[in-house]
Amino acid sequence: MATKQDLVHVFLVTFPAQGHVNPLLRLGKLLASKGNVLVTFSSSKSIGKKMKKAGAAVSGDPTPVGNCGGMIRFEFFDDGCSEDNDDERYDLDTYLPKLEAYGKKELTSIITYHAENGRPVKCLINNPFVPWVSDLAEELNIACAMLWVQSCACFSSYYHYENSLVPFPSEDQPDIDVQLPSMPLLKSDEIPSFLHPSTPYPFLRRAILGQFKNLPKNFCVLMETFDELEGDLIKYMSQICPIRAVGPLFKNPLLEASSNISGDLIKADECLDWLDSKPHSSVVYIPFGSVVSLSQEQVTELAYGVLNAGVSFLWVLRTNATSTGESGKLPEGFLEEAGEKGMVVQWSPQAQVLTHPAVSCFVTHCGWNSTMEALSSGVPVVAFPQWGDQVTDAKYLADEWKVGIRMCRGEAEHRVIRREEVEECIREATSGSKMAEMKTDAMKWKKAAEESVAEGGTSDRNIQEFVDEISKLNLKK
Repeated sequence: MATKQDLVHVFLVTFPAQGHVNPLLRLGKLLASKGNVLVTFSSSKSIGKKMKKAGAAVSGDPTPVGNCGGMIRFEFFDDGCSEDNDDERYDLDTYLPKLEAYGKKELTSIITYHAENGRPVKCLINNPFVPWVSDLAEELNIACAMLWVQSCACFSSYYHYENSLVPFPSEDQPDIDVQLPSMPLLKSDEIPSFLHPSTPYPFLRRAILGQFKNLPKNFCVLMETFDELEGDLIKYMSQICPIRAVGPLFKNPLLEASSNISGDLIKADECLDWLDSKPHSSVVYIPFGSVVSLSQEQVTELAYGVLNAGVSFLWVLRTNATSTGESGKLPEGFLEEAGEKGMVVQWSPQAQVLTHPAVSCFVTHCGWNSTMEALSSGVPVVAFPQWGDQVTDAKYLADEWKVGIRMCRGEAEHRVIRREEVEECIREATSGSKMAEMKTDAMKWKKAAEESVAEGGTSDRNIQEFVDEISKLNLKK
């Protein structure tokens, strides 16, 4: 068996948010499971504290992953904020520069320490919102790669926008359509909303586009998608930069042996026994991710729409505030009226919920993690996007991959989706004329996803080629 010194040391740095932590940690475990790799997973100390509180095994000592000799360890850094005060982190306009300033200094010390103690870092991997990791890699003369945690369609959108290759909506022409190579025509409200001039989040546009300014510094872009899903577009964009599709990461069978190493920042509530008590394909699953917050009026309309549809439901409704505010509460008497048909939790084991036979459809905000999990689990969706890549994902889910119904077109509509619309969409997805066709297409994508990550599949080959490539870095002095 290889010694720790023989393993190629790969250092992963993630932006401290749930939707960024999960895919990068899955990648880290996957790299380690292939052998010959020591992975260090890193983020802010606040993230480390949350992971430990949620029950994850996040030791600083190398822990074996799989049977090939690879290992993973954790090392967290100071981001300049109090570990227990997330309010400072919610103001991303001021937090992002602070994270960069502290992160660069802290990580330089950590990486230097490893080099001096016989465990030099050979490759840095980051994800969106921390583009400065590529700068740090260049300064320290370390190879760098990126994990893109959105679709290739969104990657192409940002790339073409950053390089002014096609017209996008502007202050003068806010409603123009966008035609990108190897993609369907996108309406002005179907492009990633941060690229629209009306976005209230211009700082997020700057943060993501920073990744594209630094694109030449990455020798590889790993992408949380799979060739069968976005093959033509991946092939086209691979002519511009080296892309390897390695998803769906959560579906990879090699990760099952390391399930105690989880990226969840909140301990999941017990809901699987409740699902066990429900008939096949009878439950509507309703979460909205870790960031999206809905107004009180919208939560009330959703609640009565679900109730009037007469379905059983599992609703994930957080009570804590996020960077977009605090979600509304369920209307008084709602749970009593729902009775045994409804269960409400603060957090759920989503990957297990989506593969549960009782689940019939997924009312989703269409974040990319949820999109990939829905496609990979064969579950039709009711798309309820709000902003960012969600509006683009919703377009693809409904119109291109044919597994969903669009309930809305994002917060740019500036309207509350009324209970009648909610009821109609849920009825259509669970018992309407499109139900059987959507389920058939969903199962087709499930099969394609499983084949991509199986031994010898497209994503499996891509991850092995990446491991082989970084292993060569260990031979260089």
